[in-house]
Amino acid sequence: MPMESIINPIVYERADPWVYRHSDGYYYFTGSVPGYQSIELRRGKSLNDLRDGDTKTIWQAHESGNQSQLIWAPEIHFIDGKWYIYFAASNDEEVRDRTRHHRMFVLENTSEDPFTGTWEEKGQVVTAFESFSLDATTFQHQGKLYYVWAQLDPIVPGNSNLYLSEMSNPWTLTGKQMLLSIPEYDWEKIGFMVNEGPAVIKRNGKIFITYSGSATDENYAMGLLWADENENLLDPYAWHKSAEPVFASSEKNHQYGPGHNSFTVLPTGEDVLVYHARPKKNDFADPLNNPDRHARAQVFTWNEAGFPVFGEPIADELGKE
Repeated sequence: MPMESIINPIVYERADPWVYRHSDGYYYFTGSVPGYQSIELRRGKSLNDLRDGDTKTIWQAHESGNQSQLIWAPEIHFIDGKWYIYFAASNDEEVRDRTRHHRMFVLENTSEDPFTGTWEEKGQVVTAFESFSLDATTFQHQGKLYYVWAQLDPIVPGNSNLYLSEMSNPWTLTGKQMLLSIPEYDWEKIGFMVNEGPAVIKRNGKIFITYSGSATDENYAMGLLWADENENLLDPYAWHKSAEPVFASSEKNHQYGPGHNSFTVLPTGEDVLVYHARPKKNDFADPLNNPDRHARAQVFTWNEAGFPVFGEPIADELGKE
């Protein structure tokens, strides 16, 4: 049993939640802030502390240019003794076409404490072709740093695919950029043809990548990719893909459109899925303008074959003692 009961939502109105538990004992949290004009960092000694814990706005959108609008899905990572935040942003002259103009950017902080020091802009992460791109994450494996992200390829039908590349440093890609996954199953193509929001967890001799598909309403759901940890990760034949979503809306628990997840651990070592979901089916013309995607967390298990078992989104427990 978990050491503590997680009380959901852990943070209100924060879509695309990212949680990282650091060696200092803090859980660091970031996510998309309604209005999409800033990057906020939170921390707490427990997941329950994040709702009312230390909070700081560490970066504001530019007044104009390609980092001025629609600041989406920041993630905080600790790489080789430095802090990095990956995020996507759009150009203020083109914001009406939300499916085309995002690019990916990086902030760096060399301070031991990410609530202090200076967040320096390291610029855009440049990919093999210039197009709509977002939702980057990184992971280290066998001495190499990898980057996984979502991007539109104008010659591939759909809105975004997943790509994988090695990095020469935390803001520069190097070598082959591999097409990892495209929206191919019906559940990935409702409203929009989307693969986005990748997150990586390494367990049981495998590299697992979760991702999200379809429009950001109640049809949003999570999929799963995996490869053996000793395979060449830049070989597309090393990767396998579940034909069915592994985490989806729960009518019973009134949780809709779960996805864009991250992973963390409890002090007891249990794995935790962090994700956003809506408390009801979306009733806004544009789901992105509906701020009711709340950050949630729940413990998950592993089956005998070594694969994650996420179950279904649990009901809200706000007020539980």
